[in-house]
Amino acid sequence: MHEDSIKSFKEKLDNEYQWPSLYSFKFIVPKGKEDEVKVIFHQHEVKEKASSKGNYISITAKVMAQSSDTIIDYYIKASKVEGVIAL
Repeated sequence: MHEDSIKSFKEKLDNEYQWPSLYSFKFIVPKGKEDEVKVIFHQHEVKEKASSKGNYISITAKVMAQSSDTIIDYYIKASKVEGVIAL
């Protein structure tokens, strides 16, 4: 994530949410990489679902976040997983 896009995303989050707030993350990862994303959210509710061909896994995590900075931190951590797509 570039600094300008992070700043813009933070502004959007702060305009949309009142903190603390429940936030849902959704990622698509190649099969075999799901544990790398799930470990980021180890203290939170995480659901996963395989794609129809089984090549990809959809991961949804719900987090009670204290601020937009918390949300951005999770996205930065998840972006380090090879092949991850944030939705």
